[in-house]
Amino acid sequence: MRTAIGLCFLLFLFCTCKKEVDNSFSISKDRIGLLTKTTSIAQLDSIFANDSIVRSGALMKEQTASEKIEIFEKGGAHLLSISPTNDSVPMIENIRIYDPRYSTVEGVTVISTFKDIKDKLLVKKVITSMNNVVILLKDSDLYFTISKDELPAELRFNNSDIDMVQIPDKAKIKYMMIGWN
Repeated sequence: MRTAIGLCFLLFLFCTCKKEVDNSFSISKDRIGLLTKTTSIAQLDSIFANDSIVRSGALMKEQTASEKIEIFEKGGAHLLSISPTNDSVPMIENIRIYDPRYSTVEGVTVISTFKDIKDKLLVKKVITSMNNVVILLKDSDLYFTISKDELPAELRFNNSDIDMVQIPDKAKIKYMMIGWN
């Protein structure tokens, strides 16, 4: 009897313990990994203390941030490219995601296809540019770029607007980005 009660108690404890969630590579509305909309450029050194930060230029005379900041894992994997604002306190304006471990709650990553995007996320708008198609999402700062090389031949050299139904399901993502401007 005591064994059964003890076993039930241990089972209860096991079920009530919360698992720690690792958000290091998760993408949500106002967050990517450990970065948020309110993260300043000055905080990057402490956030990525175990990684390598490469700046494309030194701090300018006015103490504004450089053009681009590249984040690499110590092992060499390219994680992110960050473009800062030109404000007096530089913040994050844009982030380009390189590492496929960064994933939305729905499981969309930089190695996903257009089918994954349209099946798992709400597409707001498709913007056609000279060489790419940009996929904007509803209620999200996350957006995707697909090269026109992924489109059927008749659409590659056409400058007219491309509709979502014209993009093949197997089209690969060229860029996965977040814009916080």
